[in-house]
Amino acid sequence: MLDVTTTAAATQTGSVVLSRVTRRYGEHTAVDDLSLAIEPGEFLSLLGPSGCGKTTTLRMIAGFEQPDAGDILVSGRSVLGVPPYKRDVNTVFQAYALFPHMTVAENVAYGLQQRRVAKAEIRERVASALDMVQMRRFAERKPTQLSGGQQQRVALARALVNRPAVLLLDEPLGALDRQLREEMQLELKLIQSRLGITFVFVTHDQGEALSMSDRIAVMRDGRIEQLADSDTIYGRPASAYVAAFVGQQNFFDGTVSTDGAAVETPHALLRPATPVSTVAPGVAARAAVRPEFVELSTTRPAGEANLIEARVIGQSHLGETMQFLVQLGSEQSVLSRRPTPDSPRLAVGDTVWAFWRPDSVQVFPADEAAAASGYVEPPTTAAIRGG
Repeated sequence: MLDVTTTAAATQTGSVVLSRVTRRYGEHTAVDDLSLAIEPGEFLSLLGPSGCGKTTTLRMIAGFEQPDAGDILVSGRSVLGVPPYKRDVNTVFQAYALFPHMTVAENVAYGLQQRRVAKAEIRERVASALDMVQMRRFAERKPTQLSGGQQQRVALARALVNRPAVLLLDEPLGALDRQLREEMQLELKLIQSRLGITFVFVTHDQGEALSMSDRIAVMRDGRIEQLADSDTIYGRPASAYVAAFVGQQNFFDGTVSTDGAAVETPHALLRPATPVSTVAPGVAARAAVRPEFVELSTTRPAGEANLIEARVIGQSHLGETMQFLVQLGSEQSVLSRRPTPDSPRLAVGDTVWAFWRPDSVQVFPADEAAAASGYVEPPTTAAIRGG
């Protein structure tokens, strides 16, 4: 195993290193021998479902939890046993925890006052922090006079005013509606890029992680299943678990052909661009194709390697895309998502040909298929029929 404490950035200001960290609660292991090196100035997201260990990992970096084994370094120094207020980190929570009896400016200034910073410097830094989150004109309001998005900005300013080397964010956008959440994603990334502060962001929302992160650590059962940039996580997932959790997938269970050139399923022969190397010939496997790669045609295309006759059983308009659910045989269904301007005009009951390029097919061991079940599978027929 790589000793992450030997990486070049491990001693730089803003770096975070977890070296073989374990955290147990009784017989339950929440974080299991986890090693991770976060670069200074990086935006890294810990992504995964509830119970995967992402929040526990964040709380150990913050100092609210202590590991049972391993070490944690912030800016090159071990923080084992160091209380949260003495670490060069600040945390923004989903529950903003603003003091209701204080104004916005007083909330932001509170941490500086506790550190006995000079009053003139406090005024200057509070004004700067509020400008950063576009909240200076609300400085004299109380939190109850603010919207949820505005309260989130104040919580962010309160954390940034202390000029931490590392900012920890525990699902800070979870309480916002969809439109405001998307706006704040852009704001957070812009602020992080401008300041160059290391952000460690915890979320179960794959869209948040993909849109903001320099790298994503997809977590499962207290371990990191894959650590990579957004393009790699989405386009080249390391396992069926990652493929299923990040985005939607069409999964096909079958067996690798004797020549390794395809996965044979009851309804289709799926051919990847290169021979299957992840599963031996004759062994059970799970093939995956993302909905945006599945094309539909009312006439049979010529020369397609992956081509299946199907019947439309559901459709829905998603604005910029059209979504279709088609049935192969009696059990297998396939989801297709096409850009609205280029989408075929289909109706429920139409016979179509579904096809996709070989380079869009990914193949995983069948034992990973069981592990992935229950995570972001294609929607049920009822979810989009006649939508």
